[in-house]
Amino acid sequence: MSALKDNVIPGNHGQIFGTNAIEEVDLISIKSSLLQLGGIKDVLLNAEIFPREFTVHTSKMVAITDIENKVKSVGFHAIPKDLFQL
Repeated sequence: MSALKDNVIPGNHGQIFGTNAIEEVDLISIKSSLLQLGGIKDVLLNAEIFPREFTVHTSKMVAITDIENKVKSVGFHAIPKDLFQL
């Protein structure tokens, strides 16, 4: 357990999450739900790949569990990807 693995930290790189949402309307509902969380300044959707992904940018540290729970409340799952591509 570390601050980097358990939180999305502010910065220009953000945190990428995979999701089981397929339709664009579902991705938009995930985005609008996440923007209600304090500290989230932007959510970028990637509907060009499967499974779908979204990137969360924050203005302060936000717990990954908070993001997962917020997406779960919309009816989907959010799975964080590795911090840095190898």
